[in-house]
Amino acid sequence: MKNIEEKTIRSFLAIELDEELVPKILNVQKEFKKTNANIKYVPSQNMHFTLKFFGNIDLDMVDDISSAVEKVIKNYSSFDLNIKNCGCFPNKKVIKVLWLGLEEGSPIKDLQKDLDKEFRKLGFKKEKNFISHLTIGRVKSPKNKKEIREAIEKLENIEIGNMSVSKICLKKSTLTPQGPIYEDIKVFELN
Repeated sequence: MKNIEEKTIRSFLAIELDEELVPKILNVQKEFKKTNANIKYVPSQNMHFTLKFFGNIDLDMVDDISSAVEKVIKNYSSFDLNIKNCGCFPNKKVIKVLWLGLEEGSPIKDLQKDLDKEFRKLGFKKEKNFISHLTIGRVKSPKNKKEIREAIEKLENIEIGNMSVSKICLKKSTLTPQGPIYEDIKVFELN
């Protein structure tokens, strides 16, 4: 009998970060490192914009998800994202996630909404409050919370830069003690 892990994978749909923007984002992380807070930083090779987190899925769902993505992206051409602003989830009193945001007006929200409609037909839950963001760190304890808050306020209006989105990736996430390892399952090109 096959092991459960061999039949299921942890997966998500994402837009990868443009390599050229990585140095600017690492500089943002450096600012947070000055706070000496207990933050686990996202390594640059794992930075991405999540369009949908599927969690553990059966391997045979990959084809259904791929078909849904292909159906939706027929209506989308490549587009630009302008990465700017720094913030946190859920709020500045209880800081759990540090993120960089996107300029309003990007097609990413419409793309996510259209994808979500198709994924609901496959049995996935609808995203309630989708906020496009790039996670740069996770706060592990309330140590130096005041300093983290001050760093967020200092970086609130930061401009990181533009990137072009010409593909989205269905990724496998393998959890390890050192952190997750992401691998492309399938890459979808935008027109």
